[in-house]
Amino acid sequence: MSAIEIRGLNLYYGKFQALINVNMAVEAKRITALIGSSGCGKSTLLRCINRMNDLIEDVRTEGSVKVDGAEIYKVRPDFVKLRKKVGMVFQRPNPFPLSVYENVAFGPRIHHMARGSELDGIVEASLKDVLLWDDLKDKLKRSALGLSLEQRQRLCIARLIAVRSEVLLMDEPCSALDPMATLKIEELMQRLKKDYTIIIVTHNMQQAARVSEDTGFMLLGELVEFGRTEEIFTKPRDKRTEDYITGRFG
Repeated sequence: MSAIEIRGLNLYYGKFQALINVNMAVEAKRITALIGSSGCGKSTLLRCINRMNDLIEDVRTEGSVKVDGAEIYKVRPDFVKLRKKVGMVFQRPNPFPLSVYENVAFGPRIHHMARGSELDGIVEASLKDVLLWDDLKDKLKRSALGLSLEQRQRLCIARLIAVRSEVLLMDEPCSALDPMATLKIEELMQRLKKDYTIIIVTHNMQQAARVSEDTGFMLLGELVEFGRTEEIFTKPRDKRTEDYITGRFG
């Protein structure tokens, strides 16, 4: 069974149709990349998977999205539970204006997952998972806003790990980072995929080729082609995909 299965997905902002009959199955514990030019619907599709588009006024969604076999659109889900399971990292790192410790501990606290020494253990394990513990173990009381952009993005990923998210949605997570920081985040994604299903939106085709096993190419709200990354980049089936990959447009 796929970790995420999308069938006949259409989304409208008012009268404008932003997603057109999208069908896609995402395998568990792999990295899936969504590529395409600006405004093609990549981020909108990503936000459908934890229903964040519901926060936008005048949005209407049709079709089916299943996470671990559970339909999230035919019925009204427990949004807190859904967004705990399917976490999101945004373009610009958005740590809370709290200490490093409190940023990671925030989720487990509100979900009543742990307290005391058990909470300390979750914070430590989550920071270790994103390779921040050695750098920050003596700075846990310092404001997270004082971290570098790369460290902030790692911290935001640690927040999701702390609440045991199973799916990590990453909306251009490296767009604000320099090349060296980008490489470190990509290396982190490779480490995390053994335990998490990761979907990344990226404008950077080289990044998609480097980090993902599967890739979807989107154009004007349509998922034109979806398949193994190597095949998408070397033997695309649709001429529109080939034109985009070779730089003829986009």
